[in-house]
Amino acid sequence: MARATTVDWYKRFRAGVCSVGLRASDKTTALEEIANNMVKGKALDPGLCAEAVRVLHAREARATTGVGMNVAISHVSLAGLDTPLCSLSIHKEGLDWNAVDGAPVYLVFAILRPELSAPGHDPDDHINMMRWIASLGRDADFRAFARRAGKRSDLIELLKEKSPLKTS
Repeated sequence: MARATTVDWYKRFRAGVCSVGLRASDKTTALEEIANNMVKGKALDPGLCAEAVRVLHAREARATTGVGMNVAISHVSLAGLDTPLCSLSIHKEGLDWNAVDGAPVYLVFAILRPELSAPGHDPDDHINMMRWIASLGRDADFRAFARRAGKRSDLIELLKEKSPLKTS
């Protein structure tokens, strides 16, 4: 009989790159702040920061990543990465994100993934992780608890708590 183990997607979110207090006044500066947080948290090479901001902005220019229910999921590929970088950021007052439902965005997931298949990146696993992130965005309890998080480590604990189980 297979034993249950926890899927470890939450481990791709490090407290040092997450934020419980985004200060940006609009989505453009929010994406810049998020990319800079990834650099400060030593997840993103400083030499890739400007390109990360550029591709995040370009993605928003194509169509909003504000998926509704006060959530944005900004997901882009970035040349130069070997593994996906993930962050969750909270904006206490909410931002106009041009979301599909017109509501302000309080929770911003940002996922930078390798441009091509890489040793630390499994495209199939990545699709499953994105499904999990989307399900978190639809989870009213997750959204409520995330908005009340007092520190970045609280966000990681919440992600861990909401991690799915799989059998091995």
